Amino acid sequence: MMTQSLISRWSGTLGVCAIVAIIRPAHAEPRAVVELFTSQGCSSCPPADKIIGELAKDPSVIALSMPIDYWDYLGWKDTLADARFSARQKAYSRARGDRDVYTPQAIVNGSIHVIGSNRAGIEDAIDDTTKTGSAMSVPVTMSIIGKQINVSVAASRIPSAAHGEVWICSVSKAVPISIRRGENSGREITYYNVVRNLLKVGDWNGSSGNWTVPLENISRDGVDAAVVYVQDGSRDTPGPMLGAAYTSLH
Repeated sequence: MMTQSLISRWSGTLGVCAIVAIIRPAHAEPRAVVELFTSQGCSSCPPADKIIGELAKDPSVIALSMPIDYWDYLGWKDTLADARFSARQKAYSRARGDRDVYTPQAIVNGSIHVIGSNRAGIEDAIDDTTKTGSAMSVPVTMSIIGKQINVSVAASRIPSAAHGEVWICSVSKAVPISIRRGENSGREITYYNVVRNLLKVGDWNGSSGNWTVPLENISRDGVDAAVVYVQDGSRDTPGPMLGAAYTSLH
C-alpha cells in the first residue's frame, strides 16, 4: 500500500422488537449493488467511504462496505474487518481472471471493479452492467413478520439468469470509528452500510422461491438493516448480481 497513491494494492444489539408483527417491504428492484472493499488502515480509502455514504441515500442503489483485514499489519487493526470479505474480494479477482485486489475497490453488480473513490466510474459501471440484461433483472422482496425475515425471489425473465445463490447480510447503517494509529491516525471516519455477517439462505434455480430466516440468525450488536441478494456463481467464483433488496430492521 502506498500512502500517496489513489489505491492500495495487495498481491499475493440487533435492537429489533419482534414481539409485535411488523411488515416492512424493501425497496423494489434496485439498479445496482455496489460493494466497497475498504480498510481503516488505508489513507486512500476515506474518500471512497464517503461516496458509499452518499450512494446509501439513493434508494435505487444498495451500497455496502466490506472492510478487509490484510492491511492490519501496518500499524492499525481494522475494528470492522472480516477475513471473509478479504476472501470475497480475492474470489472476485479469480473469477475475472486478474490480480486486481486493492483498496479502495468497488465491485459493481458483481461484474466490474473500479477505484472506490471514483464516483463517475461507479456510475458508469452501473450503467454498463445494467445494459447486459441479466444484472439486477430478478425481482427480490424481503419483509419482516414477527421474529423472522421472509425472502421472495421471482422467476427469471431472462434465460441467462436462471440460477444463483441467495445470501443475506446483516448491516450496520453507520459506524463512526476513531482511528488512533496507522495512516489515518487521529481521524474519525464513519463507515456506511457495513456488512457484519453473511449467511447463505439457499440456492435459486430460476423459478420463484421463498425462504424464511429467523431474525436471531442475523442478530449482532449495532445491526439495524439487512440486505438479501441473488448472485450467479458461488462463494468461490462469484458472478453477476441478479437481484437484491434492502430493508431497515427498526
